[in-house]
Amino acid sequence: MELSITTPALLFPAISLLMLAYTNKFLAMANLVRNLNSQYKQNSGTKSHLSAQISNLSLRLVLIKYMQALGVFSFFFCVLSMAFIFYGNKEFPLGLFAMSLLSLLASLGLSLYEIFISTKALQIELKDIEDEQVNQTTHFL
Repeated sequence: MELSITTPALLFPAISLLMLAYTNKFLAMANLVRNLNSQYKQNSGTKSHLSAQISNLSLRLVLIKYMQALGVFSFFFCVLSMAFIFYGNKEFPLGLFAMSLLSLLASLGLSLYEIFISTKALQIELKDIEDEQVNQTTHFL
């Protein structure tokens, strides 16, 4: 199979947008961690709720770190593949491009897993709100 320089170049916009999305997700997570930290220091009554959120966020941060790393590897292998094509090497570019695609696929897989975990965090928040509403309703009865 012959690989032209334009084939790996097709991944550049996709990888760049993916890295931007991962960075935005990381910044939002950092903000959540800071908010939870201040809540944890202020509230002693809801520490079980906060502990569940903190452990969830901790796992999500690890996943985002690996998502970003795999995205960078994908970009790196893509650029390296293009460099070998540019300099006329015919042995390495296809393998490097395959490694780029595999890194991108692994990054997307971790992203999907992180999405499932993030929905659990929202469910924890909703359960806390529902429990509070039940407590207020029974308090008035």
